[in-house]
Amino acid sequence: MTTPFRFGVQAKTATSRAEWIELAKKAEDLGYATLTLPDHFDGQLAPALALQAAADATTALRVGALVWCNDYRHPVVFANEMATLDLLSDGRLELGIGAGWMKSDYDAAGMTYDRPGVRIDRMIESIKILKGLFGEGPFSFEGEHYTITDLDLQPKPLQKPTPPFLMGGGGPRFLRLAGQHADIVGVNPNLHAGVISADTASDATAAKYAEKLEWVREGAGERFDQIELNVRVFVMMFTDDRTGTAEMLAPGMGMSGADALQSPLALVGDTESMKADLLERRETYGFSYIGVGPDEMEQFAPVVAELAGT
Repeated sequence: MTTPFRFGVQAKTATSRAEWIELAKKAEDLGYATLTLPDHFDGQLAPALALQAAADATTALRVGALVWCNDYRHPVVFANEMATLDLLSDGRLELGIGAGWMKSDYDAAGMTYDRPGVRIDRMIESIKILKGLFGEGPFSFEGEHYTITDLDLQPKPLQKPTPPFLMGGGGPRFLRLAGQHADIVGVNPNLHAGVISADTASDATAAKYAEKLEWVREGAGERFDQIELNVRVFVMMFTDDRTGTAEMLAPGMGMSGADALQSPLALVGDTESMKADLLERRETYGFSYIGVGPDEMEQFAPVVAELAGT
């Protein structure tokens, strides 16, 4: 089964309400399906508040985070925020969640940076709690990290049974769990070191991504075809000299020019070659939900216009 393409813009800041609203409206007008933010402490807008403002200014644009860090919020507080955002956006929330990775966030905030396995365990408990609290009636949960007792949280989300869950990560255990629990899986380089480094780039090759998709498939089993697969394009260059530009970019990506052209994190070339790359990657990996940055969204809009919904 071929999943239709859709496209999202990931932004993080604005200097005024007017600037942020203009960005959201432009994304919707250009045919993008979603507006997302990351979730860090490095000078960005607070995601839930910014997304509500964007939803208020648009009519169909879906909103979410790539991704909310589980460790920054207790799941009851997070569930209340997400249910409220879904309700007040008229059911346009996509609930992205991750285990947390950026060590500098934890250090600056004085939070304990547990090993990846503990952070992932905590996130899985949170997902179970979120889904339980979104259901009807009182919900209880007793885990290693959280305990919930007879809580009937209000309001409930507008989308039933829950807003779609997006899990974003890059390691084998995480991606297998995402295959089990998520409606949308964001496939990323492995950031287990807590920083973006040379190892991050080496984990972004076509071969590595083929392996990552196998981990998702192993976790999902028979439900794999029901999962939407997401990738964020971090390197986008419009050029008539596709090969030469790739060779120029390759050292910064820690790979050869040929490998850079094949990486799902990069799009290099003209509109037609980008379309061809996206069609090939959907055929090879299943990626149909493509994220870009705000600086590229206007120049990339012709690709969106031709591929969205197909």
